[in-house]
Amino acid sequence: MDLEEWPTEWLRAALELAVLGAAAHGTTYGYELASRLAANGIGQIKGGTLYPLLGRLEREGLLDARWGPGDGGPGRKYYNLTPAGRDRLAALAEAWRRFSAHICELTERTPDNA
Repeated sequence: MDLEEWPTEWLRAALELAVLGAAAHGTTYGYELASRLAANGIGQIKGGTLYPLLGRLEREGLLDARWGPGDGGPGRKYYNLTPAGRDRLAALAEAWRRFSAHICELTERTPDNA
């Protein structure tokens, strides 16, 4: 497996958490979020995956969105984490830590090192 690309199933499972985490760093827009994810080792997330998720998070009240001017081009949709989004991020992050600890425990206890 190419270690620079995560299995699709892993990305699908963790993308909401990753996007909320990236949005927690302040007002941002879609391309900047995708860049934050890539810079933090998540990989390149395509717009066809990212923007529907951003729309869902906005509809669920986890992100607040507003239109603003772009840098010399068309307007951009800017996102901020809402208080509900911060709560969801904290809950998902804690659940992810517990889940990944179980996975690590399972994979580190092999017959060779049990």
